[in-house]
Amino acid sequence: MGKTADLTAVQKAIIDTLKREGKTQKEISERIGCSQSAVSRHLSGKSVGRKKCGKKRCTTRRGDRTLRKIVEKDRFQTLGDLRKQWTESGVETSRATVHRRVLLNQKQRQKRLTWATEKQHWTVAQWSKVLFSDESKFCMSFRNQGARVWRKTGEKEMPKCLKSSVKYPQSVMVWGAMSAAGVGPLCFIKVRVNAASYQEILEHFMLPSAEKLYGDEDFVFHLGLHNTSAVPQADCLHATPH
Repeated sequence: MGKTADLTAVQKAIIDTLKREGKTQKEISERIGCSQSAVSRHLSGKSVGRKKCGKKRCTTRRGDRTLRKIVEKDRFQTLGDLRKQWTESGVETSRATVHRRVLLNQKQRQKRLTWATEKQHWTVAQWSKVLFSDESKFCMSFRNQGARVWRKTGEKEMPKCLKSSVKYPQSVMVWGAMSAAGVGPLCFIKVRVNAASYQEILEHFMLPSAEKLYGDEDFVFHLGLHNTSAVPQADCLHATPH
């Protein structure tokens, strides 16, 4: 390997990430196992005339258009329904691919790729020190979370994206923490979640969970996708229980 066209999409993402971290081209080339000139050409935007390598796209643009038509017929279908109809149209793929094609835009895909490449060399021991958290709302009537709809920005008021429902159904919001070492106690949230209330959750539920699971050992607290607005500029928090 040595030419820019030989680099996979993942390797290129790693190069960009390491460059932003201030690594030299020599350090980057040693890290990903390619020549320094390949790193240099990628960073300078120059390419060579060889066929690109990397994972082959599992669907065609035509197939993606077929999926969009299936979604537009009924905006309230489940992922399983969408996959079944897409398969019947001749496109064999997984639920994960359906999820990516329907829900994620290019910016979101890039953020996920960057996050994954930054941690691709983490060991089992490192992951075992991560304490994850998330919260979910459970409705007492109808199905959990109500009816989900597939729509784009600006389609919120379209008739085919609307469905009647109970205005104020009984529901409960639950927060929890989990790791390779086990799970912590559940927190049943009865107030609107903002920065102040979320910090109380961290104090009264996250820290006790960490103490239960890790004792006096160091751990890494990873915020759930819905929690990042409560603790600005924090994705992973390194902490030691007191």
